[in-house]
Amino acid sequence: MKKLLSFIIVLVLFFSCKKNKLGGDAVIEGNMKHHSKAISRGSVFIKFNAKEFPGSDTTIYDAKVRPDSLGYYKFEVYKGNYYIYGFGYDFAIPSPYEVAGGVPVKVRTNEKVVADLPVTEKH
Repeated sequence: MKKLLSFIIVLVLFFSCKKNKLGGDAVIEGNMKHHSKAISRGSVFIKFNAKEFPGSDTTIYDAKVRPDSLGYYKFEVYKGNYYIYGFGYDFAIPSPYEVAGGVPVKVRTNEKVVADLPVTEKH
């Protein structure tokens, strides 16, 4: 009986863990910037369970937001490791205007992490 009860408790704990999805009690937020200029025309992506750059193919990322006019973005997440990747357009530089970059982020429960996203010219 004790083994069955222990097994049920382990299953409940395992399935109640809410990793790998949005909506948690922690926050990753920041501003996408090219040097000191805010990049508002673009997208910011998040990859769950990632400590290193997973690549620029945005179809492999788990969620996406659009930065506001000041380049601000925000994800509500659960504790874990994430990779934030963004790209956009800086119309103050000569062609090809597109800028991109990323940062790894580790978040603890109830933590607010400011992760400004520096982007550089994409070649």
